[in-house]
Parts: sequence; C-alpha cells; structure tokens
Amino acid sequence: MKNIIIAFVLFLSSLCFSQEWKLVWSDEFEYEGLPDSTKWSYEVGYIRNNEKQYYTEKRSENARVENGNLVIEARKEEYKDFDYTSASIHTKKTANWTYGRIEVRAKLPTGKGTWPAIWMLGANISDVGWPECGEVDFMENVGYDPERIHFNIHTEAYNHVKGTNKGTSISVNKPYEKFNVYSIEWFEDRIDFYFNYTKTFTFENEYKTWKEWPYFEPEYLIINLAIGGSWGGLQGIDDSIFPQKYFIDYVRVYQDTSEATDIEKKKVNEFGLNGLKNYPNPFNPETTFVFHVPRQQDIRLEIFNLSG
Repeated sequence: MKNIIIAFVLFLSSLCFSQEWKLVWSDEFEYEGLPDSTKWSYEVGYIRNNEKQYYTEKRSENARVENGNLVIEARKEEYKDFDYTSASIHTKKTANWTYGRIEVRAKLPTGKGTWPAIWMLGANISDVGWPECGEVDFMENVGYDPERIHFNIHTEAYNHVKGTNKGTSISVNKPYEKFNVYSIEWFEDRIDFYFNYTKTFTFENEYKTWKEWPYFEPEYLIINLAIGGSWGGLQGIDDSIFPQKYFIDYVRVYQDTSEATDIEKKKVNEFGLNGLKNYPNPFNPETTFVFHVPRQQDIRLEIFNLSG
C-alpha cells in the first residue's frame, strides 16, 4: 500500500489596503434632454413586486436630464391601463462590471407609496434567473419610512423570499431634502456598502458555492422609482404627493489599479494520503483540500509529491 506525501505551497501576493481607484465609466448629466442612449436603457411596462406604475421608455415626462441632474419623475396619470407612470433606467445593454467602486449622488423622492432604489443585478439573469444571478441593493427607501435607508444583498442562499437576506439600514436626516452619496466597493472577498463615504455594512465571501456568492460575474446598474408594490405600498399610496421627483447628480464607476507586491512563499501543509483509493492519483473525487488565506491576497497554489 502506498503512502503519498503531498505538500502545498502558496505564493501570496499582498495587495495594498488603500485602493487606487480609476474612473472607468460615468454620467455627470451635463446635458439636456433624454438620458444618454449610449449609456442607459429602459425597463418598460409592469416588471415586478406588484408595483402600480407603468415604466415608460424615452418619455421626458418620466426621465429627463436638466440643470445638471437626471430627473426620474413619478406621475399620477392614466397610462396604458395603469394609474401611475415612472421610469427605471439601467446599463444592462451598455455596461457591466465585475468588482470596483460604484457611486451615485442622489436626492430622493418621498411620500407614502414611493420606493426609489439604486441597485445591481447579475448580467446573466436571463440565463440563470433571480436570485441566482445575485442582487446588490445599495440604496432603498420606502416613503412611509422616509428617513431610513436600506442596504441589502440577495443570492440563492440569502434572499428576502427565504427570509435570509443580509443587510442593514440606517437613519438619515431628510434624504429627500439634500443630496447624499450612496456607493459600494466590490472585491473578490467582500462587498462594502457606504453612505456618504462611511461604511455601513460588509457582505463577505464565505468561499462556499455560487449560492452564497454569485458576485464573480458581471453586474449592471439600475436606478428606478417604483410606486406601491410589496414593500413600497405596505401603507398604501398617497395620491396627493404627486408628481414626485428623484434627482441623480452623477453616477461614477471606478476600478482598482493597484498592483500586487511583496511576493512571499509559504509551505502551508504537508500530509499523507493513505490507501489504494488515493494511489496513484490523489486527486480523485473523494479527496478534498481546504486552506485559508488572509484577506486582500492573490494566491498561486503549487502541489508537490514529496515521495517522488
């Protein structure tokens, strides 16, 4: 019976803890008219969550750029058998990203029935569905609780349908009267959520399966103003508040340009694999190797048979 001795050697490349962010995509809304069609597309019609609005396309009453801001306006009006209109714009057809800093400066609408959001979905949603694609909500607000901002993620393992979604919420003084910055910093090992550059929540990669962490695939950005629905409409809709305007000052996407340095070689483990089931090939389906590395590390794994 053979005893094969295996050694793991990890080459750890330490990354700088302060990222060097480079702007790779933005819309500063320094123009007039409809949102830039080279950057934004529209959701159209009824989409989800028992919401009461009809999302329109290329209709300036609901989405326009003026005075240096994108304005998404929800209106009380009859339109295609719906009682409200609004807009939801996204980058699915124009830009998707994997990792980076995504930052939006916005002033929110308010009043019972409003449900503005800034969020991301996996670009593979058409192939794998929701929540398998992964969702990142880095600003949600419901008008009946106007001074609370919510931050959440949704995956196959962690989502609101199962009651397992992960996130937090904070109290914010009148976010409908002033602009605030909502952002995430997305890495291979975590997603950090920020409000005005203060970290509010971290969702960590558990390094289990895609069910917990689908965030190794590209995601696209969505900015929308829903009316009513399964959350926004829990206390009804106050028709006296309309029209309601949602102002976006800018959208900026950065990616990290810092480089790995200080390469260090470490022998992590050495152990035997006994029994004919592991000989001559120790890498059969019954063999599992588990190892951990510190946060902010790139690794290269090498495996040697020390028995020759």
